[in-house]
Amino acid sequence: MVNYLLKKSYRLKDLKEIEFNDLWGDHGVFTTMWIFDKPSKILFFKEHINNLIKSSKTYSVFKKTLSISLRKRIKPKLNFDLKLVKLKRQKPEFKNLKYKEILKHLTKLDNSRTDIGLCSNNKIFETGTSNLLFVKNGKVFSPINKFYRGITYNFFRSKIKKIIKKDILVNSLKDFDEIILIGSGKGVASVKSINQIKWKRKNLKFYNILSRHYKSAISNCKIYR
Repeated sequence: MVNYLLKKSYRLKDLKEIEFNDLWGDHGVFTTMWIFDKPSKILFFKEHINNLIKSSKTYSVFKKTLSISLRKRIKPKLNFDLKLVKLKRQKPEFKNLKYKEILKHLTKLDNSRTDIGLCSNNKIFETGTSNLLFVKNGKVFSPINKFYRGITYNFFRSKIKKIIKKDILVNSLKDFDEIILIGSGKGVASVKSINQIKWKRKNLKFYNILSRHYKSAISNCKIYR
């Protein structure tokens, strides 16, 4: 289970605090931001807020409640594995609140060591928490569509020379040298193994490149005011 450091809900019309409601399963959108250091910094803060506003308008959100929760960020370990599940998010192009089925899986796992790969029709799209990049022979691949393009994903698009869009078939995963998770919740994480298909990481070359870009973004992040 998630251990929250803070849980607050507010009535939007006057920002009065009300009883906490985590809103999971409701009609709405959310974003995950990483708060670090003292004084506080928020990585990609402006991008998160702009995307949240845009998603709210596109998704026609007219809720009266804003909920905020804080929890400790879990650092992924290098012996990280992926568990494939037959599950697909509703309207995956938006980071919406229809997450209850995903959370049922995630609450059973040690999230520092494992995430779930969301698969449908023999294709893998994303994980329960992150976007996925696939590396083969020095080339980087990403699913074509039907997944949420997160803020961290967009950051790396500006750093990687070319990301090739293609359907990533489950039975083709064995051909990839690296599988990498990227997202606000985990930062950059390298998958070591997928036991269901006996896949194992072949190297950490591209993971190290992405980690350097990410650390640079952290170093250049301004203090939140």
